[in-house]
Amino acid sequence: MPTVQLKNEHLTLEVSTMGAELQSIKDNDGREYLWQADPAVWGRHSPILFPIVCGLWEGRYRIDGYEYRMERHGFARDTEFTIVRQSETRVTMAMHDTTETHRLYPCHFNLGVTYRLTGRKIHIIWHVENTDNNEIHFQIGGHPAFYVPGVKDGAPLKGKLRFDDTSIVERVFGDVNGCIRPGRFPLDTRDGIWEFDEESFKNDAVIIDRCQLNEVALLNESEEPVVTVQFKSPAVGIWSPYGKHAPFVCIEPWYGIHDKAYYQGDFKEKQYMNHLQPGASFMSEYTIEIH
Repeated sequence: MPTVQLKNEHLTLEVSTMGAELQSIKDNDGREYLWQADPAVWGRHSPILFPIVCGLWEGRYRIDGYEYRMERHGFARDTEFTIVRQSETRVTMAMHDTTETHRLYPCHFNLGVTYRLTGRKIHIIWHVENTDNNEIHFQIGGHPAFYVPGVKDGAPLKGKLRFDDTSIVERVFGDVNGCIRPGRFPLDTRDGIWEFDEESFKNDAVIIDRCQLNEVALLNESEEPVVTVQFKSPAVGIWSPYGKHAPFVCIEPWYGIHDKAYYQGDFKEKQYMNHLQPGASFMSEYTIEIH
């Protein structure tokens, strides 16, 4: 699959046209920050989630009385994108609806993804355009996986994240057949620092919604930031595959969230759904900073 390299005085990135997926983030010393997709553990680096985030109840959803099926996280991550524009420090890739996507998602759209490198910061910009004659509804999210400082392959996972909210942060659980169970639960944090290990993900991702956070930093053993993810999305997922001794953690900005368990409502009524009138566009950005 074709890849594009972006480079400046601090960082070198690799981006694949398959799924417009970020493949590598290296500094000038050659240190890799992005998980390298060992298929025995998790075979992706930083997939784009579209037009759904996470799971549908029983893998089904409904639009205008018709029922459709879609796999978890949607189809964009497995779609070949076209390079629209490219420079040394910026690339824009795009995909649009096809006969194949209409079987899964009966909407006309354009999806653009831009990566822009400025200093030690990576800007990831999403652009969704409604090319349909009707209003469309969608979710979109990121899923970048970062190596946890000090954790070697096969060693027990142990790390720290720092949140920009130092008060009590609540989570929800998406562990009922991949959908959300009732209730909200506090995370055990210390002045905004959350210590995690593999058991933290026994019930799948830690989901923090209701716009509680706008920044999550991955810390080293001295509690200094190594990677900081900034976002304005209403939800963020934090995940590492349980039982795999994975040396990485994902920090995932989401404009969308799983179905509630047993959800039977219409697609457009889902939590954190985005809506676009014909001809309208949605644009948002999150950033990854390497310290």
